[in-house]
Amino acid sequence: MSRLRAVVELPGWAWETAELRQALRRRDMGAVFRCVQQYSGASQAKIGTAVDMAQGRVNEIINGRREVSRLDVYERIADGLDMPDDARHLLGLAASREKRSGGAAFDLAVFPEVVRVYSSQASARDEIQQQARAAKELDVLAVRGLGLLGLNDSLLRACLPREHGGHGLRVRLLLLDPESPALAHRAAEIGESAESLARGVRLAEARLRELADTCDVQVYRYGALPTWRVIRTDSTMFVGAFDVGWEGHESACYKVMETPHGPLYRGFRRMVEAIVDGAERTV
Repeated sequence: MSRLRAVVELPGWAWETAELRQALRRRDMGAVFRCVQQYSGASQAKIGTAVDMAQGRVNEIINGRREVSRLDVYERIADGLDMPDDARHLLGLAASREKRSGGAAFDLAVFPEVVRVYSSQASARDEIQQQARAAKELDVLAVRGLGLLGLNDSLLRACLPREHGGHGLRVRLLLLDPESPALAHRAAEIGESAESLARGVRLAEARLRELADTCDVQVYRYGALPTWRVIRTDSTMFVGAFDVGWEGHESACYKVMETPHGPLYRGFRRMVEAIVDGAERTV
């Protein structure tokens, strides 16, 4: 099939709708194509031309008779639909190298500190744990922190000194203040009760307090609505984002490494330090 094809363009606001964002996170291309039809008016044939598929294949995907699983096909769909970078990230793809309004800020060639993009935190699990086991400093900016440090099977729990016999690690965990208006706001965003979310924060604090005699553990409560999820292991960060309807571990996860002149690592590091300065230490 010819590679010379016209893209299907959606209005910018369409990419911000909950239905389309959820479809991208699930990698449900049938739902994505249905949204494209709804918001652009494009026919199945026009979508097929844009994404380099036969019209019959598009029909099968829309009607659930075929699924998309190959990365190169996701890339082709993203290019053919002219997806903005935040939509590509929901799909687990790196930012487009093409110049778009605002897109250059996400270009990996512009910010070489971003050395890898994972589709989710789960995809980065092994590398995060490897980095954490060798680290002298571990900073975690989260909401409740149970999946990261608060439970026995949490992502980073096995990397702490009590679990592997090491010493000298400094751990700082920043959690959303369970008594703040921001927590109630965040709970509503993810469809959870404020009481349940607050209990999770307090449980994470209690579990971290148990480790105080094995390493330098510090827990802080901050009161702002969470935007970024950050795991810093010395000079490497793993960064995700919080949004309405989903949590940080579901976000694309960006591995950011410190470089002499790069702004991203320094910017996120400065943000974490500013949150610590304005937070209440509880452990």
